[in-house]
Amino acid sequence: MKLDIKLLLGASALALMSFGTTASAQDCPRGDLDDRFCDVDGDLLADTPTDPADLVDPDTLIFAYTPVEDPAVYKEAWSDFLTHLEAETGKSVVFFPVQNNAAQIEAMRSGRLHIAGFNTGSNPLAVNCAGFNPFTIMASDDGNFGYEMEIITYPGSGITSPADIKGTQLAFTSPTSNSGFKAPSAILKAEFGLEAERDFEPVFSGKHDNSILGVANKDYPAAAIANSVMSRMIEREVITPDQVTSIYKSQTFPTTGFGTAHNLAPELKDKIKNAFFNFEWEGTSLKAEFEKSNEGQFLPMTYKEFWDVIRKIDAANGVSYACE
Repeated sequence: MKLDIKLLLGASALALMSFGTTASAQDCPRGDLDDRFCDVDGDLLADTPTDPADLVDPDTLIFAYTPVEDPAVYKEAWSDFLTHLEAETGKSVVFFPVQNNAAQIEAMRSGRLHIAGFNTGSNPLAVNCAGFNPFTIMASDDGNFGYEMEIITYPGSGITSPADIKGTQLAFTSPTSNSGFKAPSAILKAEFGLEAERDFEPVFSGKHDNSILGVANKDYPAAAIANSVMSRMIEREVITPDQVTSIYKSQTFPTTGFGTAHNLAPELKDKIKNAFFNFEWEGTSLKAEFEKSNEGQFLPMTYKEFWDVIRKIDAANGVSYACE
């Protein structure tokens, strides 16, 4: 499957207004990166521009969190961290409530988003097409991190294993989601010989909470979801544990990757990184929300290492990071 970024992002004129176009004119290594970027150091990320004219140092920083649920839930959750980020950078910070993964990628690609948390499956597309530079993920206090993809149904559905999905319907979230589409597609094909359209009807809910609520309310017979989202929804009593039944749990995947646009001024990038790593979680709105999925610190990471399994899943699904 080829994800055409022009189709995915709507091919708007704004999306094609690239920041830092000098890389396309240079003879530089770039791997899967868009022609606008270079990767001289081989870390699979777009390098910071060497021409000062291509660097960005805005007075107001725009932050967006992956739209796994209603953005209104997370505007409040991130409020204490963004206040801390303002203090560390000396700049105003605005929360941008994106509605879907494509809009988030488009915003960074067009230069309207500076700091972001992209979901697991969107990270490679954001890295290669939008110049995203991830450097951290959330982890528990003891250093464990990640989540599992689960396929869930509701009690009494008649579905007791993934094999029973044949001939029925399965809810995905969006094509760019790892747990909401890419991983379950690869697993269902490899382990159960099931393919969308041929063996079952795929539907797209848009977000993990939509899929989870859809199953809980018996609108969908089954759905592929990230269990970290489900855990937080149960803790908030949006659903009760007895409304859903898990019929498959995957290996652990890296969770949301946080980082910056590649072309921010180096000094600003350093201040943003420091803000993530010196943030005191205890007693904050961020802790109150994310301790529901056992997260309490920002852990340093590299895209090259941590997202290796995700790139392999993409390869198994025939996904390419074509930006044009």
